[in-house]
Amino acid sequence: MTLLSRLRDCLRCRRATSADGDADDVDDGCNEASDLFFSLKTLHAATNFFSESNKLGHGGFGPVYKGLLPDGQEVAIKKLSLTSRQGVGEFTNEVKLLLKIQHRNLVMLLGCCVEGPEKMLVYEYLPNKSLDYILFDKEKARSLDWSQRFKIIVGVVRGLLYLHEEAPLRIIHRDIKASNILLDEKLNPKISDFGLARLFPGDDTHLNTFRISGTHGYIAPEYAMHGYLSVKADVFSFGILVLEIVSGRKVSDKSDLLTDTWSLFQTGKQLEIVDKSLDSCSPSEAAMCIQVGLLCCQAVVADRPDMNALHIILSSDSFTLPHPGKPALQGRAGRWTATNSSALSTTYNSSITTNHTKPSIASSTHDFSRNSISYSSINKGR
Repeated sequence: MTLLSRLRDCLRCRRATSADGDADDVDDGCNEASDLFFSLKTLHAATNFFSESNKLGHGGFGPVYKGLLPDGQEVAIKKLSLTSRQGVGEFTNEVKLLLKIQHRNLVMLLGCCVEGPEKMLVYEYLPNKSLDYILFDKEKARSLDWSQRFKIIVGVVRGLLYLHEEAPLRIIHRDIKASNILLDEKLNPKISDFGLARLFPGDDTHLNTFRISGTHGYIAPEYAMHGYLSVKADVFSFGILVLEIVSGRKVSDKSDLLTDTWSLFQTGKQLEIVDKSLDSCSPSEAAMCIQVGLLCCQAVVADRPDMNALHIILSSDSFTLPHPGKPALQGRAGRWTATNSSALSTTYNSSITTNHTKPSIASSTHDFSRNSISYSSINKGR
C-alpha cells in the first residue's frame, strides 16, 4: 500500500504539471487523476486477458502486450513477470524516473497497475516497435533509408542530452541499445526501458559500483572492468548504436563490429561498413556518423565527446571532428583484449581527474560540410 500511495501522489503531481503547460501535452485519455491508475479488470479487457495474439515481445522485466482502452486509445502494457529477477525494484525505479521526466524522444508513461502480485506499466503505443526489429531484418531494413537512420541518430542524441544535462536530475540510462529505441508512426525514436537507470543528485558526475548492469557489447570498458559509471558510459553505448545503425550489423554478431570499423577507418575505407541494403545515402553524413561512433567508443573516457557536443556536431552545417583515438576493443570471448587491458586501467585512472576537461584534439582532424553533400549510390566502386 505504501508503494501504491507513492505512485498515486507522483502520478497526480505529474498530471498537474502537464495541465499547467501546453494543452497538447495533456493526455486526453486521463480525464481524472484516478485514470492514471489502471485497474486489472480494465487491462484484462484491453488485452483480451493478455492473449498471445496481443503480445509484442518479452524482455528481462517480463512480457509486453498491445492493448485497446475503452476510449479507443492504443497502449503498450509492460507486465512484470512473477518469476522476473528484475522484480519490484526495477519496476519502482522505472516509474519514479519516468514520472520525473518528459521529452519527445523518451517513451511516455501513461500510468500503472498495482493489484496484489500484479504490477504493470502502461505506455503510449508505438506502432513501429523497436529499432532492432527493423534494422536487423534484411527485408525490413530496406524500408529504413539513410535520411530516416540519420533522423533516428539525432533523436537519440536529443533524448540523451535531456537525460544527462536538462532533466531535473542527471540520469544515466545504462542500457542504450537498438531494442530500447522505440519508433513512432513517423519513425521518430523514443528511448525506453529505464529499469536500470541511475539518478545522479546534486553535482555528482560519477560513482563507483560493484553492480554492473547493461547488455553485453554495449557496456563501456571502464564500467565493466572497474565499476566506474558516468555519462560517458551512455556515450560509449551510443557510439556502438550509431555504428549498428550505419552498418545494419549487430554488435553481438560473430565478427566484431567495432574492430572492423576501426580497421577500415585507419585505411580510409570506412564507408565499406555502410549497410549494403541502402540504395543511396550521403557519403559525407555516413563518414561523419562513423567517425562520431568511433569518437564515442574511445578507450580514454575523457576523450569521448558529451551529448551536448554531439548535438552541436549533428545540428551544424559545417564542423571539424578530431581524429578518434584507439577504441576499447573486445575479443571474441567478450573480454577486453590483453593489449587494451593495461591501457584501460591507465585511461580509467587518468579519467577520474580529467573528467571535466574538454576532449583532447588529435593531431589530425576531418572537416565536414553539409553544403557539399550529394546523394549517390554507396555501393558503387565496391
